[in-house]
Amino acid sequence: MSTNNDKGSKGYLLSIVLVAVIGGLLFGYDTAVISGAEKGLQAFFMGAGDFVYTDFLHGITSSSALLGCIVGAALSGFLASRLGRKKSLIMAGVFFFLSALGSYFPEFLFFPKGEPTFSLLIAFNLYRVLGGLGVGLASAICPMYIAEVAPSDMRGTLVSWNQFAIIFGQLVVYFVNFIILGDHIAPAIQKVAEGMNQIMNPGEAQWMIETGWRYMFVSEAVPAGLFTVLLFLVPETPRYLAMTGKDAQALAILAKINGQSKAQEILADIKATVTEKTEKLFTYGWLVIFVGIMLSVFQQAVGINAVLYFAPRIFESLGMGNPMMQTVLMGVVNITFTLVAIFTVEKWGRKPLLIWGSLGMALGAAGVAVTSVSAALPPVVAVISIMVYSASFMFSWGPICWVLISEIFPNTIRGAAVAIAVAFQWIFNFIVSSTFLPMYNMSLGSMGENFGHAFTYGLYGVICIIAAIFVWKLVPETKGKTLEDMSRLWKK
Repeated sequence: MSTNNDKGSKGYLLSIVLVAVIGGLLFGYDTAVISGAEKGLQAFFMGAGDFVYTDFLHGITSSSALLGCIVGAALSGFLASRLGRKKSLIMAGVFFFLSALGSYFPEFLFFPKGEPTFSLLIAFNLYRVLGGLGVGLASAICPMYIAEVAPSDMRGTLVSWNQFAIIFGQLVVYFVNFIILGDHIAPAIQKVAEGMNQIMNPGEAQWMIETGWRYMFVSEAVPAGLFTVLLFLVPETPRYLAMTGKDAQALAILAKINGQSKAQEILADIKATVTEKTEKLFTYGWLVIFVGIMLSVFQQAVGINAVLYFAPRIFESLGMGNPMMQTVLMGVVNITFTLVAIFTVEKWGRKPLLIWGSLGMALGAAGVAVTSVSAALPPVVAVISIMVYSASFMFSWGPICWVLISEIFPNTIRGAAVAIAVAFQWIFNFIVSSTFLPMYNMSLGSMGENFGHAFTYGLYGVICIIAAIFVWKLVPETKGKTLEDMSRLWKK
């Protein structure tokens, strides 16, 4: 591709960023694929003769990928520093691909096909954990990769596209699952008096029990294979190359992106901050690490993933006629407001979007809480409040947290610091997701379950207010600053 020596090539930049955001799409795809497959999977393992597949085991199986996410995120800094950003992403792509194939056919080599056993359940979960490793690596390294190749005036916008890809990946897999299911019937699972689960009308749902869930998992192999192959065509990040003494290669890539004269300036700036590439984690003080961790903690503690994972259940409890219709509408709202962040982050800055988003989420959460305890307000008020809550997250904490985590740390500690921050994100994702339903279904006297609904959203609303204060007081504005400026900022 031809480049302008003075201005560089935006086409070249966008092409390599586009490859990186496929990692974000796979992140969304892998975490959401279970939503369509879990009923067929549950019915399949309920047919086992050597053990009883309980709700508890199904909960572990449905969320086993999260264990891989935590480990993958924790290892991402070590791998990104030792292997480089590009090779680490290739590893993530291979994990995605093998997980898709293994989840489709967990019987491979060791078990007879179609015979559910406890050993097969363990094998299936190991393949899901492998996919989680890919998600954990991609969730940390994709934003890091984009931030390290992007010019400072475009970095926020380009990293925000990674969040768009995550949300888009979730919508894609919902659509793919819908197509795979087609005219077939998903099995209905009902808990009978003895506490056991029973499949209703198993004959009608036999295709989904035997085959359908397998097709849903293997569908991920297509984008995973494409991602892995395309990664061989993109360069390593110039900042990693400069940190490992490959200045000529770093300069060549910087020139293609920024133009020759600007590339010389950027490389000199990088080299000035990489005199010691093995600086200790707390070289720049504890505050930068604390801020990075708390950005991740608040992104999950505001409760968004609990709302997204259980949206149909929430809308059903509000008495809405077609909860799936409301869920699809919320998906459209999420995409729309993620685009708002993409096109305003470089104009308005990171802090204003986070603060206003936090306040918007608090308002939406308060609306749901009040509606839960007030019979005078119609359910549509709660639905609108949830939409406000979700939309506020999508133009703020959703994309902007990833932007800040990818750019706020100095070059020499970025790999390790990002890994720690993202690991905390997955840990709190698990905590929030696992505590939502027990809190949501709490009963208290005459209020019944309405108390749980009000308490849960009231708690999330309070956390949103605390998040706004945290951003206002402690988070620096990084709009327009280079990654090398971060070293000087935290040294103050």
